[in-house]
Amino acid sequence: MKNGFSDTYLVYEALPDLNLEQIDTSLEFLGKRLKAPLLINAMTGGHPDVEYINKSLARVAARAGIGMAVGSQTAGLEDPGVRSTYKIAREENPEGIILANVNALTPPAQVKEAINMIGADGVQLHLNVAQELAMTEGDRNFRGVLTNIENVVTLSDVPVIVKEVGFGLSRETAKRIYDVGVRYIDVSGKGGTDFIKIEFARSSQDCLGKFQNIGISTAASLIEALSLDLPFSVLASGGFKGESDVTCALVLGSKLVGMAGHFLQVLHNSSEKGLNDRVDRIIEDLRRSMLMVGAASLEELSKKPVVITGITAEWLLRRGVDINKYSRSRE
Repeated sequence: MKNGFSDTYLVYEALPDLNLEQIDTSLEFLGKRLKAPLLINAMTGGHPDVEYINKSLARVAARAGIGMAVGSQTAGLEDPGVRSTYKIAREENPEGIILANVNALTPPAQVKEAINMIGADGVQLHLNVAQELAMTEGDRNFRGVLTNIENVVTLSDVPVIVKEVGFGLSRETAKRIYDVGVRYIDVSGKGGTDFIKIEFARSSQDCLGKFQNIGISTAASLIEALSLDLPFSVLASGGFKGESDVTCALVLGSKLVGMAGHFLQVLHNSSEKGLNDRVDRIIEDLRRSMLMVGAASLEELSKKPVVITGITAEWLLRRGVDINKYSRSRE
């Protein structure tokens, strides 16, 4: 399943009256300035053999001026001996935005410990019901998650970002999260890494045809959340390849676009230099796309028209979301 952005089309501006040098992709996020609205999303940590990955990712983020989240810190909370695999991110990027990452059921005291472990600017609380159910050793009891999120928000000294891990957040779920005080969500929709397939394969289970009609695409989930018209920041991740899908997500209203699998693949295949080059290319393509729709800044970009078609349009219409407003300039 694709992430839904192949159903979105930007409206071309033949008379942009702009110079490419004018295009500004920078923004403020969590009190710091980013050079581009990109996030290297949660991937790894917790084993000595993967410390070099977080080191390279952090170096890339620092050089490019983009955000980064470490992988789940459960292993580091349980074993102080592997905390260096997370701490390396802050050591390599002392001034940048680094996000902590723990399960949404993690007790508030341990969430604080994870934040302090890396001097995090914010913390991701991840929701992974589908993944846990696919794991033979996974959790089966998810009672009390929302209450725990509320407790974390109350006690945390840094902003809390609630994110899915590849199956999307519905409008109803986003509203429940907002109602307990969360002001940042990452919809992390379907279209990227399929953790059901991964976990089934890991345990030699046959996943053919199972649960494939469960999940909300990244594009649909992003628009559902934004349709609430609530004062919170919505981030989009799930299946991004760094092409025009990034621009479309930003036009629709995403604050940042997160990528994990694509960046990891580039790093694996092409080394740190290859990932540096890929990030630069994504940012440059964003700048050119902004010029082609007549937007000099991200704020202007978010007001440009985008036409939503196909399965994504059908989904949103059936869900009662007005998509026609997106096809006109939102000045």
